[in-house]
Amino acid sequence: RMEGQGSYALPTGTEYRGALRDGMFDGEGELLFPNGGTYRAVWHRGVPTQGKYTFADGLEYRDKKWHYCDGYDRRFYTEICSGLKPAGISQLTNLDPPRKIPVGCYDCGDGFYNPETRVIVDYKLRFLRNADDDEHEWIIRTCRKAWDETTEHKPKP
Repeated sequence: RMEGQGSYALPTGTEYRGALRDGMFDGEGELLFPNGGTYRAVWHRGVPTQGKYTFADGLEYRDKKWHYCDGYDRRFYTEICSGLKPAGISQLTNLDPPRKIPVGCYDCGDGFYNPETRVIVDYKLRFLRNADDDEHEWIIRTCRKAWDETTEHKPKP
């Protein structure tokens, strides 16, 4: 079994670097995800006891008092770091310009979702997973779609 400091590549493309004991993550270590995100944690017998996720763009996730893109501050992380663009040139995503979404699909954050096949592929169009009913409903309700159009605000009568 693996012991000491080392690295381990998972079939998903994620890599673990850090302490190993009896073949498990144990001690300080980090997961490096293919999308550029990292999860640094203290592990005990393969389970993280404390840790921090950092997105590829440097934004650190917080499970409490998370104010990123909420109802009070809708800016993306790149806008927080670099400032807002002039009116009419607002960003639609944290990426500027945003990814082009294949026809009939949604951008669900880690790839594209086809609601007819219920398949999610990464941004290089490689299979990631099949969406269950809950994820399907969430994507349909909240994610940007290929046919999104900007519409003007219509006040209530």
